[in-house]
Amino acid sequence: MWSRIRGRQGRNLWFALFVAPFLVGLLVFVYVPIVWSAYLSFFDARATIRPTNFVGLANYRYLLTDSQFRNSMLTFIVFAVVIVPLTYACSLALALALDNVGRLRAFFRSVFFIPTACSYVVAAMVWRLSFFNGARFGLINSILIHFGHDGVDWLGGSNSFYWVALVSLRLWLQIGYYMILLIAGLNQIPTDTYEAAAIDGAAGWRRLRYITMPQLRATTAAVLMLLLIGAFQAFDEFYNMLSTAGSYPPYARPPLVHLYLISLGGSQQDLGLGGAGTVILTVIIVVFGLAQNWWVTRPDRRQP
Repeated sequence: MWSRIRGRQGRNLWFALFVAPFLVGLLVFVYVPIVWSAYLSFFDARATIRPTNFVGLANYRYLLTDSQFRNSMLTFIVFAVVIVPLTYACSLALALALDNVGRLRAFFRSVFFIPTACSYVVAAMVWRLSFFNGARFGLINSILIHFGHDGVDWLGGSNSFYWVALVSLRLWLQIGYYMILLIAGLNQIPTDTYEAAAIDGAAGWRRLRYITMPQLRATTAAVLMLLLIGAFQAFDEFYNMLSTAGSYPPYARPPLVHLYLISLGGSQQDLGLGGAGTVILTVIIVVFGLAQNWWVTRPDRRQP
């Protein structure tokens, strides 16, 4: 019995030894906080993680009827509608371009992948203080003034130009990562499929539409799901770029920023509301993810 548990040459024990730290970390830092947050959502938990005042669904009712929370969801929807397809399109374009590069392929892949190692906080501060700070000496305004245009208050909120800063920052940070995922998907497509398509006269757009994209269906589903989750988790760029004298106007409060401000940012530290908001966001992510996965992988999609 013990020999079967150990496996051949103790491989099962070595496997457990290497996997155990990851599983413990996942349990302690992911699953336990999620369960505890859901537990707190049913209590009036102000500045405590051991509440005693059970309020049932009151926290959920408050958030779902709160105009500020609904506005934060609208901010997320706008951000997701823009960033998810744009990031996918740019990442796919780069993946297709670099997959056909013969020389310096590793160099170009590394160049586009390096920004993913940059901290979101650091990148947000660089974008705010150097590129889009609205002053005449800011990089973008310096370029505009050089060509005879007036400077723009990019992050002031008097217009919608702040979306340019937010979207450009997110694109710079994550295009390289999803490019690598799509390149991995492209490498799984058999070369004889393309050869057969070339014999049949399929090239250019037809090759992309009828050969490449259907073969990338599984990778596309994974990438879109990760992009949607990443959009829901938008925090650093909004929190660090769009604050005005320490306050956060409605356009700067996506769900995570709003929940942070009401649960940890004030003196009350209402962890019950924060937990309820976390559960709501989790349910929305799961629903969107399942719907998106069904749309991408459903059987009636055109087969290659």
